Amino acid sequence: MLPTENRLRRREDFATAVRRGRRAGSRHLVVHLRSGATNPHAPGESAPLSRAGFVVSKAVGGAVVRNKVKRRLRHLMRERVGLLPPGSLVVVRALPGAGDADHAELARDLDAALRRLLGGGAR
Repeated sequence: MLPTENRLRRREDFATAVRRGRRAGSRHLVVHLRSGATNPHAPGESAPLSRAGFVVSKAVGGAVVRNKVKRRLRHLMRERVGLLPPGSLVVVRALPGAGDADHAELARDLDAALRRLLGGGAR
C-alpha cells in the first residue's frame, strides 16, 4: 500500500498536476506528472516527498471494480514513487478498460507512461 505521506489528498494538488503537469497515456491509464519545483540540494532544505493520487470514475465499473483498480494502482505506485523527482505530483487516471485489465497489464501501462514522462523513451 502507498504510504499516507505519499498520497495526494487536496483538490488543489490534483488540479496542479493535471493542469500544469505533463501527460502520457496508454491503453488503460493516463498519467499526469508535475515535477517538483524546489531544489533538493539547497542548503537547509530537505527534499519534499513525491505524492500520487488516483482518479477512477464510474466508467471503469461498479464500486467493487473501481476499488480493485485503485488498490492495484496504489500498490504499483508504492514501488515506483522512489523513481520520481523529489516533490513531484502524479495523478493516475484509469480509463474504462482498466477494470478488465490484470495487474501485469496495469503495471506495463504505468511503467510505459512514467518512462515517457521521465524522459526514458520516445513519444
